[in-house]
Amino acid sequence: MIFLRKILFPLAILYGWITQLRNFLYDKGILKSFAFDIPVIAVGNLSVGGTGKTPQIEYLIRLLSKENSVATLSRGYKRESKGFLLANELSSAASLGDEPYQMHLKFPDVQVAVDADRKNGIEQLLTQKIKPQIIVLDDAFQHRRVRAGFYILLTTFDELYVDDYMLPTGNLRESSSGARRADIIIVTKCPATISEADRKKVKDKLKTNAPLFFSTVSYDDSVYSLASSLKVDELRSMSKLLVAGIAKPKPFFAYLQNDSDEIMVFPDHHQFTESDVASMVKSAGNNPIITTEKDFVRLREHQLSSPLFYLPIKTTLIADGDQLDQIILNYVGKSTRNR
Repeated sequence: MIFLRKILFPLAILYGWITQLRNFLYDKGILKSFAFDIPVIAVGNLSVGGTGKTPQIEYLIRLLSKENSVATLSRGYKRESKGFLLANELSSAASLGDEPYQMHLKFPDVQVAVDADRKNGIEQLLTQKIKPQIIVLDDAFQHRRVRAGFYILLTTFDELYVDDYMLPTGNLRESSSGARRADIIIVTKCPATISEADRKKVKDKLKTNAPLFFSTVSYDDSVYSLASSLKVDELRSMSKLLVAGIAKPKPFFAYLQNDSDEIMVFPDHHQFTESDVASMVKSAGNNPIITTEKDFVRLREHQLSSPLFYLPIKTTLIADGDQLDQIILNYVGKSTRNR
């Protein structure tokens, strides 16, 4: 795979030219962007997958929904439905996509919508009986047709965008110059013990004028089923089956695993089949099945004879969390006053 990516380097150069031309046309107004008169926050990355967008959006929901009506809008990756769809009591992972459905279950008071056309999605949200006061766009850094009021760019500590290459040689959707559109940059999935000196090294490497923050993934101390929970300290010594269909599952396994555990790995956003479920039940035997929160919303729609639990995660800021919150709240307040 690495060799194949290297020989495709000429295509990466061509892809880079195409994305730069597209950005140039938007920057000069030749291709039209649409803005809206409410606060719109876009969360995204320069690379494909695995930077922690969902935990970051959940962070924003917790911050902003205390005093505002918040809606989230994503394309609903791998969903079976088409066009605009607003989550309701009949929604499922199949109709919304796994991550939007996860947010709908977790935050029932937040409007969760999906639409590949973000402009149309925002317009539809603004016609709802309960009109959102703030809209958070998921994975919309490259969606230039909508001009968000505030851009949050994510990059992982182990794979900074400045160390990457354009697709298909690397994982970048656009060149690192796209980071100039960011209002803030968050380096995600940092070691919890990252030193101030290491943070400075990253800052010097990124060479950005945008406010820079660092976050780590925090795992819950319990896993949960629909009816019960187990403490992780207790679970680590038990035999179990660990199942993950996410972009970068190693930290999930490392947090829970012992030598007697079975492991099953699936592609990111994998649509589990009855055959997959049968294999899981066979591998688990009488032991519990532990999966990620994103996989759980898809697996819960199947009938499993083995007990199924999920491990919640959240993003935790390393230093300066109050400053990050204030920057976001200042944007929301200023945008609201300017309406």
